[in-house]
Amino acid sequence: MVDTSTERQHLYAFERTLIPVQTPPQDSNPAASSNKKKSKSKAKPWIIGGSCAVALTAAYFGAAAVISSQVPANASVAGVNIGSMNKDEAQAELAKVATPLAQKPVALKVNGKDYELDPAKAGMSLSIENTVNDLTTYEVNPVKLYERLTNDYKVTPDLEVDQDKLKTQVEALAKKANAKATEGTIEFADGEAKLTKPADGVELNTDDAVKKISDDWSLDGAAIELPADVKKPEVSENDLQAFYDDQVKALLKDKVTLDSGDKKATVSTADIISAATYSAKDGKPALTLDDKKLYNAATKGTDLSSTAKDAKITLKDGKPSITKSTNGISLETDGLGAKVLAATATADRTATVKMTETEADFTTADAEKLGVKEPIVDFSTPYPASDTVRTKNLKAGSARVTGVIVKPGEQFSLLKTLGPITEANGYYTSGVVENGFSSEAVGGGLSQISTQMYNVGFLAGYDDITHKPHSRWFDRYPAGREATLWEGQVDMVWQNNTPYGVMVQAWVDGDAVHTRLWSTKYWKVTQKSSGQYNKTDPETKYNNAEKCVSESGGQKGFTIDITRYREAIDGSKKLPADKKTWTYSPWNKIVCGEKP
Repeated sequence: MVDTSTERQHLYAFERTLIPVQTPPQDSNPAASSNKKKSKSKAKPWIIGGSCAVALTAAYFGAAAVISSQVPANASVAGVNIGSMNKDEAQAELAKVATPLAQKPVALKVNGKDYELDPAKAGMSLSIENTVNDLTTYEVNPVKLYERLTNDYKVTPDLEVDQDKLKTQVEALAKKANAKATEGTIEFADGEAKLTKPADGVELNTDDAVKKISDDWSLDGAAIELPADVKKPEVSENDLQAFYDDQVKALLKDKVTLDSGDKKATVSTADIISAATYSAKDGKPALTLDDKKLYNAATKGTDLSSTAKDAKITLKDGKPSITKSTNGISLETDGLGAKVLAATATADRTATVKMTETEADFTTADAEKLGVKEPIVDFSTPYPASDTVRTKNLKAGSARVTGVIVKPGEQFSLLKTLGPITEANGYYTSGVVENGFSSEAVGGGLSQISTQMYNVGFLAGYDDITHKPHSRWFDRYPAGREATLWEGQVDMVWQNNTPYGVMVQAWVDGDAVHTRLWSTKYWKVTQKSSGQYNKTDPETKYNNAEKCVSESGGQKGFTIDITRYREAIDGSKKLPADKKTWTYSPWNKIVCGEKP
């Protein structure tokens, strides 16, 4: 670093080259000297003038070379002072201080969101050599030289950009920044309304962004706002929030009273919320309330309940019989949601409603259309009638499934039909198989009901949704075609895949459990069994469970495949083969207690 005294010396030297000062020599004989001087001047005036010009020129260009070899006295690059340094010193100082600035992530903004760009990956770097070379080029213009010694220089660094690499990084940034405009939402659940803010749609202009970064990148770390096309949501955040604070909060404030003149009923806040839906219509937020949901809430056990009677399909004299529906008076459904919504904006929160003549929800025509008219499947399995407690469970289970109607597309779940399996619900403690061991539990024997229901669904051609065979085979059931049941863990579910409804009938008679399905036959069902294979011998197992039941064992385990084929009666449809494989454990000898 050159100090200010050196700078003054350079300035003084520069000024001397411009204004040379001559001092006449001293002589003891003035006259002689004068004559001599005149003699020389007259003899060679061009020599004297030429010598002075050469001296002046040499001094000037020499001073210019000295000044040009150094960085201007008050020069700085990105806050780094490199004034009066020679080229090597300036490059060393910039490498130490400025290069780390050029290596920092470049701050970017896209539609107000902050991002960063790695300059190394984007091919962006500081050229120290070019930056310093620009400051130390040879200069002979006296004005420029003077400015180098006196003016403040804020030097723009020479920043290099690899356009291809930068474009690649900008395209990667676009994948993060680009987004479709999303509308805000208001969702109603669990007695509350949840607002989700809208978001702008953004599409980064990659070519313009590359140019913007190339032009505006600097070492001061200033963020560069990149050009992007922004699409606003249909409803702004402010408008949605104002709508929420006004209309949605009013909706949630309290219940609404429905008044038909001589009858009244109320719709709770929870029921209003469950019927509410938010949407944007013509650029404005809007609420709607579902007419049917409010009708169900308002008429359930109230004075506004419908007097219409649904048709019923019941077993009469051992076969299905239809009890016809009747019309009645009911709360008018159409427009009910709009009336309740309007009432939430009033002080008394009361909606005036009408009662109107209405037909039943399930009419006689609906019942007839289901086609529940003929037996399509009969299936039975034997049971040990001597086990009176187990028999009670079988009778209770059969009664629960009898009369159940499964409409087209609906699923039959045995656990939902039978449950809860508790003593309070009419079940008893009896034998079960748990983890491969005999034990006892409430509802013991209901696995036979599960096997019954699985098989009638199998033979009717219905879709198997879930079932699980027993861990070991009971020979009263068809091997590979049976199902267990365990509340909370194992269910038996099939789905009605026909255009007809189906009614279940079950009963316990003599030493067998019977199940029959009433419907209209749709599928022709055949099945093939592989027979037993991969047989395994019984072993001796020890069971230290509190309710252990010892067993002598004997029957071998095996694997079996059952394949079902289904084709519509009229030949219009054929389903893929349905193959199930199951492996049964052998009936091991069970010894109660710890293994010796």
